[in-house]
Amino acid sequence: MARHHYSCPMRWSDMDAFGHVNNVVFIRYLEEARIDFMFRLAPGEGSPSFEGGSVVARHEIDYKLPLVHRHEPVTVELWVAKIGAAMLTIAYEIKDGDQVYVRASTVVVPYDLQAGRPRRITAEEKSFLVKYLDDAEALAA
Repeated sequence: MARHHYSCPMRWSDMDAFGHVNNVVFIRYLEEARIDFMFRLAPGEGSPSFEGGSVVARHEIDYKLPLVHRHEPVTVELWVAKIGAAMLTIAYEIKDGDQVYVRASTVVVPYDLQAGRPRRITAEEKSFLVKYLDDAEALAA
């Protein structure tokens, strides 16, 4: 199974009054990594995959340790935990090496913006996603 690694820059404004990255900001970090994964790494030039739209149906976040601002980016590592007919679950760790600050997952639903409704995952999208599928997590689900 492959994992996607996104180097996420930190901003001074990411910190809250307690001197660490605010919990809401972590959702932005996850979004940046997910968009980088789904759109930059999509199957190729001219491919319609993933460009029709998607919606987030669920976020689940476990905050493990506080993260404070520094000049070096933090790594968001992500993989696909589950692929359904019309949804996928992306799992993440926000980390430095072995130090994990956040473990999270997002349920994403492909969406047909013109029709105004969810749509099924295409064969081309699935062939891209399975390269990042964690077999152990998929079997447990």
